[in-house]
Amino acid sequence: MAGKESDNGAAANCVAIIFGVTGLVGREIARRLISKNKWKVYGVARRSESFPILSPSYRFISCDLLNPNETEKKLSVAQDVTHMFWVTWTSEFPLDSRECCEQNEAMMSNALNVILAKSKALKHVSLQTGMKHYISLRGPFDDVKEESIYDEKCPRASEGFNFYYALEDLLKKRLAGKVAWSVLRPGLLMGSSSTTHLNLPFVFGGTRECWEEVCIDGSDARLVAEQHIWAATDDEISSTDGQAFNAINGPSFTWKEIWPVLGKKFGAEVPEEMFSDDFWFAKAMSDKKKVWQEIVVREGLLHTEMEDLANWEFLDILFRCPMKMLGSRAKADRLGFTMRFKTLESILYWVDSMREEKIIPF
Repeated sequence: MAGKESDNGAAANCVAIIFGVTGLVGREIARRLISKNKWKVYGVARRSESFPILSPSYRFISCDLLNPNETEKKLSVAQDVTHMFWVTWTSEFPLDSRECCEQNEAMMSNALNVILAKSKALKHVSLQTGMKHYISLRGPFDDVKEESIYDEKCPRASEGFNFYYALEDLLKKRLAGKVAWSVLRPGLLMGSSSTTHLNLPFVFGGTRECWEEVCIDGSDARLVAEQHIWAATDDEISSTDGQAFNAINGPSFTWKEIWPVLGKKFGAEVPEEMFSDDFWFAKAMSDKKKVWQEIVVREGLLHTEMEDLANWEFLDILFRCPMKMLGSRAKADRLGFTMRFKTLESILYWVDSMREEKIIPF
């Protein structure tokens, strides 16, 4: 078992609202809750669902959470919520900017204004942030340890802005010891690459350290979703003071091990030397929008834009990050969450999943 779910209360009283339901983790949370046959689920996202969830226990709400009037109107139907899952964020501004903090805080504040006023039975709020909680990408990097394993007690980074902190502080302030809450910090969420279908060599663009060494943890969306549910429903670990958990697969990996297998999986043009310190994903993808649209039409794929496939700028930062973002999952293990995945298996699973859903070609 991944963890123990509390059986307290009648099944009819389990009502979830998932903000960011169209995302990788949000959709998994919805699927898993509905499959348990004891949950009613509201799913919230700005854009409509590409793959609508068909269940009498599920209701989708399209809502721009940055608009307080629209948020109040659209969420007014959700008056019976017992569990809130926040797995969304807006990326209009750079992640380490004041504007990014303000926008993400405004989104959550607008939602909380409605949920706290309407849903008197609210028991738990589950927030998702990430391993960037522990570091600042602005530096300084000179005194960063070569090997750093972060646990949930590690202090916040002192440099720059981080919207993760803004959201945690908002929960502490608004819930004020009255509603239990938790925050999950996954590593790199699993997805897939479409570079092979754009007639590009399947190379790893980054630093040799990021290529050869263990630098980041993988986090399978299935694991993160299940851990959200575990943290939200196990009364033995629930706390109005808040609980933080790293949400990571477990076994470590290197990109040098994974890249050749991925290339074979895609049937890609795999060069003898797969590492390239002068290959930048954002630059390589900048002129491929038309090519991708031609592929979508030719292969009969779901309509997606290039920017929907991956955050290419983020990959360039990630694969050149001078710090290692490695976390400990000892706390979750000790408290009874046992689900684990090997990162390569996670990636291959999601490649197959995206092919089945016609997001990328076979």
